[in-house]
Amino acid sequence: MDNKLKEEINQTLQIKKFSAYGFLKNLKFFEPYLVIYLLASGLSLFQIGLLYSIREVITYTFEIPSGIIADYYGRKKELYMCFAFYIISFLIFFTGTGFNMLSTAMVFFGLGEAFRSGTHKAMIYSYLEEKGWSSHKAYVYGRTRSFSLTGSAISSVLAIVFILKLPSSRYIFLASIIPYILDLFLIMTYPDSLDSSGGHKTKENPLKVKEHLKDIYRRPKLRHILLNTALFDSTFKSTKDMIQPILELLIIGSGFIIADRFTGDENLKIILGVSYGIIYIISAAASKRAYLLKSIWTSIELLNHLYFILSVTLVVLFIAIQWHQVVIIILLFLILYILTDIRKPLFVDACDDYMDKHQRATVLSIASQLRALFTIIMAPIVGFLADNFGIASVMLGLACILLVLYSFVKITPLNANN
Repeated sequence: MDNKLKEEINQTLQIKKFSAYGFLKNLKFFEPYLVIYLLASGLSLFQIGLLYSIREVITYTFEIPSGIIADYYGRKKELYMCFAFYIISFLIFFTGTGFNMLSTAMVFFGLGEAFRSGTHKAMIYSYLEEKGWSSHKAYVYGRTRSFSLTGSAISSVLAIVFILKLPSSRYIFLASIIPYILDLFLIMTYPDSLDSSGGHKTKENPLKVKEHLKDIYRRPKLRHILLNTALFDSTFKSTKDMIQPILELLIIGSGFIIADRFTGDENLKIILGVSYGIIYIISAAASKRAYLLKSIWTSIELLNHLYFILSVTLVVLFIAIQWHQVVIIILLFLILYILTDIRKPLFVDACDDYMDKHQRATVLSIASQLRALFTIIMAPIVGFLADNFGIASVMLGLACILLVLYSFVKITPLNANN
């Protein structure tokens, strides 16, 4: 890929809009403190795991129907609904207390996830096809993903200011509504050509989910890609926010501070915000350059390698927690994020080669649904085990499970028809 083409892609208005969408979507100011906030609300790690599971149940239930509806009835309309659900969720988080209200907030958050995932990626695919840039999808998605992660990094830094200056922690959910309203207006400016799946229609009822599943899962290579990615992503989703209670225990318990004028709790919030900011900045750079790895390995090989590295990282994380190594723990969580953000554009590249164009949003929604299914099972179990045996033991257990399952989810080269 020559520099002239890169420059042309980078300067295209719609590509800039795709990047701005990801940037705004990731301005979730509550993210570095969500688990800490829920713990402060009186919830246990098991109950927090249940909340995550509730979110994933909703995502699981609506994932495939939402993808099919987007393909056949309009992707822009679906994204309008998605942001409406997110905003309702943030309002409930702001006003509600107790497990039941927080569960309701998670229900709407899950609806937002279901109506978003796959849909925007499908719009990117369609646009690249219109422009004749389909062979550069890993580069384009990696670039737009890097803007999303830059948004997360900036969000983490701004979150420090919000968490220290706002009247209470709950106001951070109210602040998160603003970028989502801006994103809603941005989607309205997308061209109508991206609202459909390229004019492809079939005589089938688009809501016949069973037929779509049969068509997709009879392709072994695509099936292995989806299962491999779902297991990897669900493991990451179930563990990524564990950095919050780990650092809370180690930092407040040891009296570690970075500024004398702040309390131990305020120091924790500063360290968490800075840690998330650093993690996302480096992850953005990694995602933007993920396509360069394809000059060494294929996307399929890289997906397998990164899965194995995740297992090793969890083992090392177990040791670091046991030894109370704060800096190493932060670095290891950084590695977890980097692995995930490198995988995303590679997954998009590998997956798109083995699915029909008119089923793009559907296939990507199935990928998200599988991840949701695994997370539904994994999140409460992780929370329960963390409450009773410690977070370190959970990390070691997950590493062992991943290694045992590797032979079943390893993606092997098959003939082109698969």
